[in-house]
Amino acid sequence: MTVVLRRVNRTVLALVGLLLVVGGGAVLAAALDLPVPSWWPWSGPDDVLLSRSERQHWRAESWWWPLVIALLGLIVLLTLWWLVVQFRRARLREVLVDTGDGEEAVLRGRALETVLEADAAAQEGVARAKVALTGRRTAPRTRVALLLEAYASPADALTTLSDEALAHARTSTGLPALPTEARLRAVKHRARRVA
Repeated sequence: MTVVLRRVNRTVLALVGLLLVVGGGAVLAAALDLPVPSWWPWSGPDDVLLSRSERQHWRAESWWWPLVIALLGLIVLLTLWWLVVQFRRARLREVLVDTGDGEEAVLRGRALETVLEADAAAQEGVARAKVALTGRRTAPRTRVALLLEAYASPADALTTLSDEALAHARTSTGLPALPTEARLRAVKHRARRVA
């Protein structure tokens, strides 16, 4: 997903950049009264981009304004979609596991996430755990979010996560390393009164 997204981003940015450079250069050339091709719609510094008759040509047609609004709406929706995709981190769908006999097996990323979440949530003092796999198929990374009970020690929770849940995942997948970003939060609770 990230490779495809990078290619789409580069292609779209290259096309937009090329269009802006060519269009801007041609308008600048006409504005500076430099020679421009005969087919070019603007020929000199006193020429306008759209004349009054060109601007009002389609106004009387009943389909004109709905078409303009639909096109502008489509551009806004595509731009918003592109923006949302930029900030969404791609999850890893599968992990390649070395079986030891020269072959590789494919492990579903969601299955590994589910097992890691169950192991992490089973720790003492962890109310809830959420795991997401990112990275490449051959070098996965994990993001772990732990919701800790009020009495839990963050240091103990991290140590147990590293020594148990992540160690089990590394052993079962045969990965030499499983880089992890852990985020800890405490469960919100009411303050206790001390008498």
